[in-house]
Amino acid sequence: MRRVLHVGMTRAREGLVLSYAAHSERGAPQHPSPFAEEARAALGAEWEDLEEQLFGPDEALHAAIGQLRDELLSDVQQIGARLGELRLDTDLDVAHGVTRYLELLKLAALHARPEGQDVVDALPGINAAILHAATGQQREILQTSSLDDVLLDGERDAGVRAKATAARHEPSLAPFLPRRGEGLALSASDIETYRACPLKYKFARVFRVPQEPTINQRFGIVVHQVLERYHQSGGQSVDELLGLLEAGWRRSGFGPTDEERQLHVKAENALKKYHERFQADDAEPMWFEKSFNFKIGAHTLRGRVDRVDRMADGRYELIDYKTGRPKAPAQLRDDVQLALYAVAATQAWNLDASVQSYLYVLDDEKVPLPDDANDAEWIAETVREVADGILGQGFEPTPSYAACSICDYRIACPAAER
Repeated sequence: MRRVLHVGMTRAREGLVLSYAAHSERGAPQHPSPFAEEARAALGAEWEDLEEQLFGPDEALHAAIGQLRDELLSDVQQIGARLGELRLDTDLDVAHGVTRYLELLKLAALHARPEGQDVVDALPGINAAILHAATGQQREILQTSSLDDVLLDGERDAGVRAKATAARHEPSLAPFLPRRGEGLALSASDIETYRACPLKYKFARVFRVPQEPTINQRFGIVVHQVLERYHQSGGQSVDELLGLLEAGWRRSGFGPTDEERQLHVKAENALKKYHERFQADDAEPMWFEKSFNFKIGAHTLRGRVDRVDRMADGRYELIDYKTGRPKAPAQLRDDVQLALYAVAATQAWNLDASVQSYLYVLDDEKVPLPDDANDAEWIAETVREVADGILGQGFEPTPSYAACSICDYRIACPAAER
């Protein structure tokens, strides 16, 4: 131990601090190491009592840079190992890895800012440069990061730091919540997941435990991607549509099993019917994969609508593709996704009148949201309730056989219905 301490002390370039914890975790008094005591005696110095403190802004940057660097190295190794696998979320893995590097670059730029410049003054210019160079997907991930809020709080709010020190023994998930300003960044999927089971939301959105897509989920993703690429390329013929299916089917790693062959036949038939419906429809397609971003209170709601048509009567129809079994209109009265689309049409796109529908592609059936279910107050209250639960870290499970039997996290869940 003496040799280890000697090596460590002699590697210091500018200064050296020796310290020890005066009390154990149980509060018992502790004495310094005899080797550290020898060094103190040789210098004729005295131990200085210091209360526990959190780092200031610049020290916090040092710590954050080290932590992000370590996480980045770990993430790069994991992402690299998965690149050769047949996965549907490879692009998302890569985007998260690149985004982590961009955040590390941000911290390095803040650390090198001119002397005397505050973080709050330096941050906008650095963010603008990084966002300008990032792809659209990377920008979306960066904009949901809580890093800026942590850095700004660390500089301007000593009271927050003192409170964090006092509460250091109380584990908190606050740094991992999807903060956006004073509120949260939420999607329809986030809201539905939390309402179904808060613990599932914690696993999926807070801990970000990866989920292995089922064959039906993979099938649904392929169909969505085929339709998206077909409309983006201005496709006209059914042959183009089926050609995109073949290419997407191979990329997604589907094999020759009976189940997969049956799904392929279903997809072919469904896409032919979709093409016939699309060509015969009187409505005028206005947008495909139309994004929205708006606020309810302090919370930012984000999402994307598969298709927006202008109908013959001048109204707009917001259409979301589904590959599951059709639901009756009455079953959509408490549907979060379509209700959120209705508010998005007004708040994000300034469309006064809209209809929201699910198009069940396999059954060639379109089911609209009932008029009396289009309640902006209900969805606003639902958003506030879910957000309050997440911010309050209310992640208690709500087990049921129906929910638990199809949950990816049932093996790790202590409350799963088996």
